Amino acid sequence: MTIKQKDTLTPQQIPQQAFDWYDEYAHGDINRRTFLSRIGTLSVTGLSLGMISSSLIPDYAKAEQVSFNDPEIKASYESFDSPKGHGKGEGYLVVPRNLSHKAATVLVVHENRGLNPYIKDVARRLAKAGFIAFAPDALFPLGGYPGNDDEGRKMQRSLERNKIEQDFMAAAAWLKGIDGGSGKLGVVGFCFGGYISNLLAAAMSKQIDAAVPYYGTPANADLQQKVKGPIMIHFAEQDKRVNASWSAYEAVLKANNASYIAHTYAGAQHGFHNDSTSRYSPKDAELSWERTLTFFNKHLA
Repeated sequence: MTIKQKDTLTPQQIPQQAFDWYDEYAHGDINRRTFLSRIGTLSVTGLSLGMISSSLIPDYAKAEQVSFNDPEIKASYESFDSPKGHGKGEGYLVVPRNLSHKAATVLVVHENRGLNPYIKDVARRLAKAGFIAFAPDALFPLGGYPGNDDEGRKMQRSLERNKIEQDFMAAAAWLKGIDGGSGKLGVVGFCFGGYISNLLAAAMSKQIDAAVPYYGTPANADLQQKVKGPIMIHFAEQDKRVNASWSAYEAVLKANNASYIAHTYAGAQHGFHNDSTSRYSPKDAELSWERTLTFFNKHLA
């Protein structure tokens, strides 16, 4: 098949090796130059380096499913205290308009590059579904998400990991007690945010009423035994790095008699829920999100 430059590449048109290299690049194992150099070695008829790289690198114009000025929601930036973290944190709060009752709250945790437009849109989707959603920005101490992922990754790597974790714990505690909230708290996160979701399910097991990590690694071994659930974990079949940790983690969850559900999406890539790149799998993203909302509605009611 000949692919024209104007065509949008689908996951099926991109070699798996390119996805694997992008995963290394996105997680800081290789730099952008090395990533592009490797892509340039691929020999695929009809595919240029530019076509593959531009399909994998996020285009956040594609990621808006719910407009920021949607009349059914109201968004603002709110700050919270984080004495064990960076002292102060800030995030994107989205609430349903004209709430006639107290609503459950959901913390939304971004990937390893700060609060980008995709994560803000996820928060808006949750508000449209009736939840109070709050998406903190780990990069707030450095001025916030800089507008591009490469710089965002560098900034996030420069921060002390433990302080970032404490900031998200402080955000969760703040959100659980927010005015208009029911006191029920869920957390959903993607990639690094999946790790944070697993971490909060362990370190704040009495405060977190439902956790949904998307393709995230578990908390440290000494914390895993504290996970009681309910927790729903989404995996991508092609995500070897994250999936390698699942067997041991599941054994711990079973030993804990934890309430958990795990779903693996056949053929899906790490990041399949993120609709800004060619890793996006619409059917898997839709199914996983439907399951996530059902899970939150059940456990946060």
